[in-house]
This record gives sequence, structure tokens and C-alpha cells, in this order.
Amino acid sequence: MKVIGLLFGMEQTFPPALVERINSMDTGNVRAEFVRVGGIKMAELMKYDVILDRISQDIPFYRSMLKTAALGGTRVVNNPFWWSADDKFFNYSLAAKIGVPVPKTVLLPTKEHPPGTSAESMRNLIYPLNWEEIFEYVGFPAFLKPHDGGGWKNVYKVHDEREFFEAYNETGTITMTLQESIEFTEYYRCYVVGKKYVHIMPYEPRNPHHLRYVAGFSLTEQRKKQVEELCLKLVDALGYDFDTIEFAVRDDVPYAIDYLNPAPDAEITSVHQENFDWIVQTSALFLIEQAQLGRMVPKEYSWSNIMYMQDSDVLRKAAQKKSGSPAARKR
Repeated sequence: MKVIGLLFGMEQTFPPALVERINSMDTGNVRAEFVRVGGIKMAELMKYDVILDRISQDIPFYRSMLKTAALGGTRVVNNPFWWSADDKFFNYSLAAKIGVPVPKTVLLPTKEHPPGTSAESMRNLIYPLNWEEIFEYVGFPAFLKPHDGGGWKNVYKVHDEREFFEAYNETGTITMTLQESIEFTEYYRCYVVGKKYVHIMPYEPRNPHHLRYVAGFSLTEQRKKQVEELCLKLVDALGYDFDTIEFAVRDDVPYAIDYLNPAPDAEITSVHQENFDWIVQTSALFLIEQAQLGRMVPKEYSWSNIMYMQDSDVLRKAAQKKSGSPAARKR
């Protein structure tokens, strides 16, 4: 029997609905349950063939546990090695390299010295910073936001230099980015599962939280195709199997605003019934697919090998390339 484990925190509706959906499907040899762990013995083989991770971004204990589970071949969604190393500023830089439109963004040093450091620790940093050049590049209005955060924590919209420095002075030791504000006419939030299933939701982030999925515009077929292609391009480059990607449309161009959301909101009270039904059903199908593939036990215990073992798409492409299959030749 293959076992899918759900690792989660304060969520109330998505995890139990997903477990119920998986267990109600006629899979024959797959079942789902909530993950239960205590102290983890080193190199311990866990019983889970697949784990959907919804909380390790907040709990370092879980993150380390998931990496150890991967040593035993557990397929972890999302890859705990890559997620630990990733950040939003890197995401923006990567998107620019692969041709996905993104707002102009600058990485800023922390306002205060990180704990245990001093001015001497920052001797490679120019002082004063090249503020004039930064403001000219990004422009105003702009968003000041953490380079690796989420949930709209520590996010400031600033309209001029005075507002910027007032906000920046409050950020302490948080590494921030300054990003061009896209004054949009359309906005979309997209679930992307398994690097192949895409669900595009018109979204209005300026509305109260409970009304954000009630937008005053419709998704056209042309926009749907355009956004789907950009979604798949991003997750193919980043390797995420469970993500949300947000696009702000200005002058008919969708700008990727936020796409490091490997544990995106899926509560029915937030996303509404239709979107909730889609993410529950699609997640169930994908996790069952993963479980039926079996464990991915590393053949060589090196960091890079274990990290990439967690990305089934990377493995598939490597196998196609090695075998010279039609799919590989087509690519």
C-alpha cells in the first residue's frame, strides 16, 4: 500500500478535504493520511511514499525532517532542498533571463546590521548607497517588500523618496527589495500543479480579503492561453510542483508579480467553492500519480543528486535525453 502524507498547520478545510478525496478514489493501492512524527532518528526510513508539505516554511524542524525523508526516497512536494535555497529576488532575475515579463526590481542591503555583525562585516558595501540610481531605475510608486517573504508581511507601497525612507527605516534586519508598481487593469492568481495543471482565477488584490476572487473583469481565451504559457515556463524553470503565480496586466502585458508560493492558500473560505473544488481534485490526482511512481531512492548520496532526485520532471528529461527518445528529439 502506497501512503500519501499531508503535513500542514492551521489550515482547516483543504487538508481534510484532500485526504477524503484521495481515499474515496478507486486507486486500489494508495491511501492518504495526516503526517504524524515525533523525534526523527538520523537516516530513518519514513513510511510515506509522498508528502505534501504545507507548513515547513514556518517550522525548521519539519524542513529538516523532509530532507531526511527524501534520503529514503519519499517524494516531497515541493522539493525541500530547492525551496530552502530559493528566494523571490532570484525568481525575478530568473524570469527576466527566460523572457517572462517582471517589474523592475532592486535588491537592497538590510537597514541594520544582521545579528553578530558590525560595520566591518559590511566593508564590501558602498556607502552611501547609490539611491539616486536605484530610484531612477525603479521609479515611483513602488513596493518595498522582503526578498523571501509572503502573506503581505512587511510590504509597503511608497510614492516618493520620503515615504521610501520612512518605510525602509522600519525594516531592521529584513533583506528587502524595491519593485516597480504595476498599475494594472487585470490581475490573475493561478494554481499550477505538477508542472502541467493550470487553473487561472481573476483576482482583485485591492478588494477586502473575502472579496478578492470577485473581480470586475473576465478571462478571455487569448489571455488564458498567454497566462498558461507563462505559468508553465516559470514552474519548468523553478521546479515547483505546487505553486501559485500572480500576474498584473498593464498595457496588455502580464507581469509576473509573485510566484514563490509553494504553500498557497487553499482554504474554501478564501478561494471560494469552485476554486476549492479544482485544487482538491487536481491535487488528489497529482499526488496519486506520484505515489504510484514509487519511491525515488538516490543511487549516489551527494547533495546535487538528492536535490534533483526530488524533481521528477528533471529525471524524466534526463532519461529522455539519454535514451534519444522521440520526446527528447522533439525538444
